[in-house]
Amino acid sequence: MTVSTILDDLQALRAKAEGQLAAADDLDSIEAVRIEFLGRKGAISLLKRNLKDVAPEDRPKVGTEANAISEWLETELNQKKDALEVAALNQKLAGETIDITMPGVVQGQGGAHPITRMMDELAELFGRLGFTCLDDTACPEVETEYYNFDALNFPAHHPARDMQDTFYTDAGENVVLRSQTSNAQIRHMQKFKPPIRVISPGRVYRNEDVSRQKHVLFHQCEGLVVDKHITVAHLKGTLNHFIEEMFGLDDNGNPRATRFRTSYFPFTEPSMEMDVMYRRQINGEWKEDWLEILGCGMVDPNVLSEVGVDPEEYTGFAFGMGVERLAMLKYGIHNIRDFFINDQRFLRRHNWAGLSLFK
Repeated sequence: MTVSTILDDLQALRAKAEGQLAAADDLDSIEAVRIEFLGRKGAISLLKRNLKDVAPEDRPKVGTEANAISEWLETELNQKKDALEVAALNQKLAGETIDITMPGVVQGQGGAHPITRMMDELAELFGRLGFTCLDDTACPEVETEYYNFDALNFPAHHPARDMQDTFYTDAGENVVLRSQTSNAQIRHMQKFKPPIRVISPGRVYRNEDVSRQKHVLFHQCEGLVVDKHITVAHLKGTLNHFIEEMFGLDDNGNPRATRFRTSYFPFTEPSMEMDVMYRRQINGEWKEDWLEILGCGMVDPNVLSEVGVDPEEYTGFAFGMGVERLAMLKYGIHNIRDFFINDQRFLRRHNWAGLSLFK
C-alpha cells in the first residue's frame, strides 16, 4: 500500500466521520461515531496500528496526518456533545420553571435537646469562672471499681457498692457502669498536678426504679478545684455565683437565698448539700420553701493522697449536680421521663425561656 493510498483513505475516513457526525442528533449517536472511528477497534485506530507496514521514511508523514484527523474528530465530537448537553439542560429547565409567587412549604426546624442545652450552658458558665470542661470520651462510662469507688474513698462495704445501686457488668472482674462522673476527676488528677479547676459532665447509671423524678440513666456535672489555700469560702462563693447565673435574681432583684446543710459523701469532708429558696403555690397560696440543688464539700485528704497530691500542701472542693434536675427546674419540666421518650410534642418546644420554677 502506497503512501498516497493511505492518505486518501484517511481523507475518506474524515469525510465519512464528518457526515455521520452531522447526522448525529443525540448523545448515543455521538458515542457511536466515536467508537466507530476512535475506539480501540475503530477505523482510524486500526490504521495507526498498521503504520508498521509503511516504509520508515514515510511513517512521519502518515502519522502526522492520522493524528491530525484524530484530534480534529475528537474536538468535533466534544463540541457536538457539549452542545447537545446544553440543549438538553435548557429544555429540562424550561419544563421545570418555578413560580416564585407560590407560597413556600414550611419545613420543620430542629432544636437542641434540653439536656444538650443545659450541658452547653454549664460548660459556658463554668468556663467563665476558669473551669476546663473535661472531654467525656477520655473518662469511660464502663469503669473499674477502683475509679468508681476505691479512689473516691468509698469503704469496702459502702451501701453504694451494693448491686441495688450500681450496675455490675460481665466485661471483667469488678467492672461497673459508672455511678458518678467523679472517675473523670481521679483520672485527671493522676495526669495533672494542681492547680486544677475542672468540670466533668457526662452520663451515669444507677439501679433505680424509674419514676417521675428518677431514672436508671441520667447526666451529672461534677466540679473540682484543687490548689493551695482553698477554703469553704471559695466553695460557697463559686456555687452562689453559679446559682445567680443559672437562675437569675429573685423577684426583688436580689441574689437568691441559699443555705448549706451538713451531709455525708465519702470523697468530701466536710460534706454539704446546697438548698435554694424558691416560691411554690400551696392550696392557692404562694409560700417560700427550700429546694435542694446539689451536693458539695471539701475534698477528703484521702482522695488527694490516693492520686499523689500532698493534702498538707493542697486543699480543694468538689460539687456535683444532676443535669436533668437543673433542666427540670429551669425549663419547667415535671417528669424526667420526658427527656428520653422522644415525644415530638416535647422536643418541638424551641423556646424554653420563661418556664423556670424560679420565675
